[in-house]
Amino acid sequence: MASTTFQPMGKDKGLDKSLEKARDEGKDLMNKTKEAGAEVLDKAKEAGTDVLGKAREAAAAVGDVATETATAVGRKADDLTATAGHQIREFGDNLSQRGPHEGFTGAASQAVADTIKGSGRYIEEHKLSGMAQDVEGMIRNHPIPALLLCFGLGFCIGRVMKD
Repeated sequence: MASTTFQPMGKDKGLDKSLEKARDEGKDLMNKTKEAGAEVLDKAKEAGTDVLGKAREAAAAVGDVATETATAVGRKADDLTATAGHQIREFGDNLSQRGPHEGFTGAASQAVADTIKGSGRYIEEHKLSGMAQDVEGMIRNHPIPALLLCFGLGFCIGRVMKD
C-alpha cells in the first residue's frame, strides 16, 4: 500500500491573509480605543482637579467673608456695649448730682451712684469682649463655684419652665 499523508483541502491563502489583516486591524482599533480612553480619563482628571481647586478657592472666600462678618459683628457689639456703659456711667453721675448729699439717705444715694458709675465705667472700658475674658478667667480660677452656679441657674430655669 502506498503511503498517503492526509492533506487538508487546500487552504485559501487569500482567506488567511484576510483573517490576519482583520485581526491586525482589530488590534489596532483596540489600541486606539485604549489610547482614546486614556486621553478622556486624563482630561476628566484635569477637569476634576480644576473643579476641586475652584471649590477650595470658593470655600476659602466664604470663610474669609464669614470671618470678616464675625469680626465686624464683634466690633459692633463692643461699640454698642461701650455706648451702653457710657450711658450707665452718665446715669450714675446724674444720680450723684441730683440725689441727697447729707445724712443716711445721702450716703446711701452716693453709694448707689458710685456703684452705678463704676459699673458703667467697667462696661465702657472693657466692652463685651473684655467682659467675656473676665468671665472666662473667673471660671478658670474658680471652677467648682462656677459649676455650682450653672447647676443652680439650670435648676431655677427648669423650675420656671416646668410651671
